[in-house]
Amino acid sequence: MLRLESVFIRQDDFSLTMDMSVPAGTRAAVIGPSGAGKSTFLGAIAGFVPVTAGHVIWDGQDMTGQNPSDRPISTLFQDNNLFPHLTAFQNIALGLKPSLRVTATEREQIDQALARVGLSGYGARKPAQLSGGQQSRVALARVLLRAQPLLLLDEPFSALGPALKSEMLTLVSDICAETNATLLMVTHDVGDARAIADKTILVADGHASGPFPTAELLDNPPPALRAYLG
Repeated sequence: MLRLESVFIRQDDFSLTMDMSVPAGTRAAVIGPSGAGKSTFLGAIAGFVPVTAGHVIWDGQDMTGQNPSDRPISTLFQDNNLFPHLTAFQNIALGLKPSLRVTATEREQIDQALARVGLSGYGARKPAQLSGGQQSRVALARVLLRAQPLLLLDEPFSALGPALKSEMLTLVSDICAETNATLLMVTHDVGDARAIADKTILVADGHASGPFPTAELLDNPPPALRAYLG
């Protein structure tokens, strides 16, 4: 279980509070008005955003003071976290060995991850030689290989067309099913929330609250969310 205990974040004139429990295996969308703090919410969990007060706890372990690399988390951002000077194979290998000195067994695992996302034979290509959808697949392959229990998505597929985005969300859903990962996904598209997330966390008016049943929240949104959705 992910537990956010009286977490408070202060950044200049911006503040965000959160106090919630997210059961393991939950697939939760994170929605709210622009600038409300959705990325900050994920950043605090991942360790990229310092917590002013409170505790971030996973499976009974306090992660609040841990470096991002020490947390059992994989994060996907809009730019897919790919290094342009590395090949697709090497970008995926980073999920196993930052030194890139992988064993024969690990090489096989990377090749299998590439095949799992439909990119067999693309390992030698660099990101600039891949389409946006293929870059997203490489990032997902790394997530699949790392098999961390917490998966954070910060709108990594927002620039993709509807069909390709749907395909990527299906891959994410499959990965979560295979690994029993807990998913937190920032999105501006309520269709994405309905498609993949059984729960939704609302970030608005300086608070992150929930998780709420997705259908109930979107069918009867509170005023802040109603104004945002229009």
